[in-house]
Parts: sequence; C-alpha cells; structure tokens
Amino acid sequence: MLRWAILFLIIALVAAVLGFTALEGVAAWAAKITFIVFVIVFVASLIFGRSPRALT
Repeated sequence: MLRWAILFLIIALVAAVLGFTALEGVAAWAAKITFIVFVIVFVASLIFGRSPRALT
C-alpha cells in the first residue's frame, strides 16, 4: 500500500514538472488517499495483529 502511495507521489511530481496540472492533481489525490488507507491499516494491524496467547 505504501509502495502505491510513493508511486502516485512520484507520478504527481513528474507531471507537475512537465506541466500536466490535471494529471498532477489526480495523482496527488490518489497518493494522499492511498497513504491514509495505509496508515489506517497499519494502525489496525498494530492494535489487532498480535495478542498474547494464553498458557494452557
């Protein structure tokens, strides 16, 4: 997920340098959304991922 966010960020930066403002806006929006989803999934996995097992 983080890899996708970085990829969209790179696409947005290249599009901004080349002057493609519409593509830059869409790529930046996609990078922001994928990064937010990554953070939510990461925090959820930290909370619910590992639980101590009962000694039986």
